[in-house]
Amino acid sequence: MKQPEASLAIQVLPQSVTGDETIRIVDKVIAYIQSTGLVSFVGPFETTIEGDFDRLMDIAKECQRICIREGSPGLLTYMKMAYNPAGGVWSIEKKTSGHHV
Repeated sequence: MKQPEASLAIQVLPQSVTGDETIRIVDKVIAYIQSTGLVSFVGPFETTIEGDFDRLMDIAKECQRICIREGSPGLLTYMKMAYNPAGGVWSIEKKTSGHHV
């Protein structure tokens, strides 16, 4: 299997909303990420996605737009990315396979 070109960890924190409303908005973002068909992993603080660099950047932009459309007037977003177009990056599976409970 070909290594992914990039891996993106993204956390969105809607602003000026609280409690269940925060969860509702974040859940919309996660559902969108999962609908892309890319390999993803949902963790307690962030969701990691792997694939083509440009596609991941488009997904990151849409995550921002979803939060705003869903009622958050602003948001904080934290992203980490590994990018290696020539050799690929380690997959989510490779990075986590030894740690499944």
